[in-house]
Amino acid sequence: MDLPSCLARLRYAKERIHRMIRPRVTVTPPPPGVRFERDVPVAMRDGTILRVNVFRPESDGPCPVILCAHPYGKDDLPKPDGKGGHKVPLRFHLFRQPEPFAFSAWTSWEAPDPAFWVPRGYCVVNCDLRGFGTSDGQGTLLSHAESLDYFDLIQWAASQPWSTGKVGLLGVSYLALSQYRVAQLNPPGLAAICPWEGFSDLYRDLAYPGGVREDGFMKLWSRQVLKAGRTTDNPRQAQLDHPLRDAWWQEHAPDLESINVPMLVCASFSDHCLHSGGSLRAFQRASSAHKWLYTHRGGKWSTFYGEEARKAQTAFFGQFLKGEDTGILDTPPVRLEVRESGNAVREVRQEPSWPLPGTVWTPLHLDDSGSLSAAIPSRRTGLTLDLPSGRAVFEHVFDQDTELTGSMNLRLHLELEGAKDCCLFAGVYKLSGRRTVGFEGSYGFGLDRVATGWLRASHREGGVVSTLPGASEPAHTRAQPLAPGVVVPLDIALLPSATFFRKGEGMRLVVQGRWFEPRNPLFGQFPAGYEASTPCRARLHFGEGCDSALTVPVIPPRG
Repeated sequence: MDLPSCLARLRYAKERIHRMIRPRVTVTPPPPGVRFERDVPVAMRDGTILRVNVFRPESDGPCPVILCAHPYGKDDLPKPDGKGGHKVPLRFHLFRQPEPFAFSAWTSWEAPDPAFWVPRGYCVVNCDLRGFGTSDGQGTLLSHAESLDYFDLIQWAASQPWSTGKVGLLGVSYLALSQYRVAQLNPPGLAAICPWEGFSDLYRDLAYPGGVREDGFMKLWSRQVLKAGRTTDNPRQAQLDHPLRDAWWQEHAPDLESINVPMLVCASFSDHCLHSGGSLRAFQRASSAHKWLYTHRGGKWSTFYGEEARKAQTAFFGQFLKGEDTGILDTPPVRLEVRESGNAVREVRQEPSWPLPGTVWTPLHLDDSGSLSAAIPSRRTGLTLDLPSGRAVFEHVFDQDTELTGSMNLRLHLELEGAKDCCLFAGVYKLSGRRTVGFEGSYGFGLDRVATGWLRASHREGGVVSTLPGASEPAHTRAQPLAPGVVVPLDIALLPSATFFRKGEGMRLVVQGRWFEPRNPLFGQFPAGYEASTPCRARLHFGEGCDSALTVPVIPPRG
């Protein structure tokens, strides 16, 4: 690592310590004029009782409902600090917040804030899913049975005397991805959904991106789930038991094409380890006649509770829950945020579709000198590295201002010695001089790359069409070990980003056999972790007959 990057890491670690002690989060007192009914019982179709917290205006008259349902505990609210205020929840001490934000003491983890929505004429219902919190029964996460419970909750909320009969869904992470499963059932009363950063394929987006096993967050999440509720589900054990994308994973994935309800999807470019790819997939595949995409590369929670995102959410729900003319129907579907660095937003603009129209898919060819260029190497060459410790580095300098927005695809030609399989990690970095430019990443990590991709070589068989023309996501339904001395083509899909490069700035591609960051929470990416490659020698081939290239999405200047 170069000296400027080392110094940046030290400054980052110092700031992390400070913000662990004093996170950039304010918990505000609950407002007056709100009725708070705790543990209201709701009977499911099989007689099991789930319990909800209801927040609604004190004034008479029905209101539309904003609903969320999750396994994280509706009553896990900020605790009093003994001084008339409330403590900031522990999670916000552990996970870095790049921008200051606030929510009320009625807000549970990643849920809508009743103190914001109720004064604006909505009822907010927060539910403990079956087997969690104060609800009865035994939970089954991301299952069809769970979606039926959510269906019944929506029906109940729509039928209450304080409800107008229109229900919208809102929330982050699990509170987002659970929306897909119930929305595919199209329950009466469900008028709109706003899944804010939620993966849509547990295998591809979290457990095995590119077929590479995730060994960090899955362990933490499994322990949390097993501790929090009554469930036989053990996500980590299921992950270990099902290394291929078999029927178990397919049963836990929503049928996105069956979603018809209006939707506002948030897909950040700052959550490649968890939600970025799945959120974009949901937006693209849903059949909704009215759907919008909100992109950003800021912090997950600071954005969700921030002014601009709430403005978008308010316009969306005002249109589809209240019937107001908010102007959203005249707004182009894609809100695009392009950044120059983690702190510098280059531009925010509206686009008509995703991927962006007019994208120029541009191949940058690899060679043994370590360059990325428009020219294909004139001769057959190669580069050998030891996995998992070694890495191959390729660089490109932009000769004009350039915006790259969308997915990248890395085509490699690989030969293995000493193993039949390996795990490969591909990362694209932005360079300013020799300094690596950091961006917001998963779990509050503030020194992330521009884009990241994974691939287990034996999972190279394509199956699902990706957003990049000519490329596809692996099917993950069978493993194809590599034979000794045989060169095979691989496509590594890098997750989408939106980044501006000035003339003279550079881009670095790194290919290696282990994850890029340590798990240390001070300067690493806790809790992210991935299976490392089997020890072996890997040879990358370039040039004639083995053209290896990084295809990037160049956006011509607008206007």
